Amino acid sequence: MEKRIYNFSAGPAILPEPVLKKAQEDLFMLPGVGMSILEISHRSKTFGAFLQSAKDGLRKLLDIPENYDILFLQGGASLQFSMVPMNLMPPVNKADYIITGSWSKKALKEAKRVGTPNVVYTAEATNFDRVPTQDELKFDPEAAYVHYTSNNTIFGTQFDYVPDSGNLPLICDMSSDILYRKIDVSKFAMIYAGAQKNIGPSGVTLVIIRKDMLERSPDTLPTMLNYKTHTENDSMYNTPNTFGIYIIDLVGKYLLENGGLDAMYATNKKKAGILYDCLDNSNGFFKPHAQPGSRSLMNVTFNLPTPELEKQLIEAATAAGFNGLKGHRSVGGLRASIYNAFPLKGVEDLVGFLEDFRKKNS
Repeated sequence: MEKRIYNFSAGPAILPEPVLKKAQEDLFMLPGVGMSILEISHRSKTFGAFLQSAKDGLRKLLDIPENYDILFLQGGASLQFSMVPMNLMPPVNKADYIITGSWSKKALKEAKRVGTPNVVYTAEATNFDRVPTQDELKFDPEAAYVHYTSNNTIFGTQFDYVPDSGNLPLICDMSSDILYRKIDVSKFAMIYAGAQKNIGPSGVTLVIIRKDMLERSPDTLPTMLNYKTHTENDSMYNTPNTFGIYIIDLVGKYLLENGGLDAMYATNKKKAGILYDCLDNSNGFFKPHAQPGSRSLMNVTFNLPTPELEKQLIEAATAAGFNGLKGHRSVGGLRASIYNAFPLKGVEDLVGFLEDFRKKNS
């Protein structure tokens, strides 16, 4: 193709163009190094500088306190579904889980292999079309921790607040909305996120963990499944995803150079607002899946009057350069993932396309 198309994929997802262009320059040979970024040793000073810079960038963007370790692991959020309970649920072997979609259900499934997790809320009866209010959350005071997923890519719902878990450690899977705005990291005992939505390529998992939580990790755990192994070895007990960490460093620099997370949040609200306005003002032709108050700024999910029209729209959109709009089979319809790197103009162009399609098919 002669130009880049609009990529609405839920993940791996769009990256900032300046990041891609810089990576393209360094792919063949890093300046002053004589080797590709794909070839350098993870033990080299060059990569060590990238690793430290990536951590520094994240610490600055999120104001991460010094009593938190930053790790770059592998295995995706899916491995964290197991590592969290294995490391942090003992010795009480019970924890509270908030179920708002497929990924939190999978986290719950893995927790059951370790202990007895308690479901404090689930929206499964309405096909996960909303997240709970604080008043709906009643926690077990003896739980080892509270776990939730901040944004649900499949169903298009998102927490716009941080649940108050009282004295219980709060753990969050932020795979699909980390860095979309500032958060108070000190409210969390641990945050984890697959990189492939908002901060980098697939193959890297960011973990931000409060140091005191590491005391819970049993020494009987397999070496690679123990958080202490990775904190003590600065994410390099084994060979890390060097290219992925390099990209995360570039993304952090890009965000800092473009106003930080406050500027990013303002843009994200504007993009989502334009798209939701289009859907809400369509006289029912487009029907958002998520209820108002629970709608995601990252993943906008919606349906049309018939599956036939949905298929027709997806085919026409793909032909017009709007890629990745097909919704997950759990919801059907369409899903527009408009992460940090997705351009405002792309949302505006999509809205124009949707309005034109509605006029022709109403």
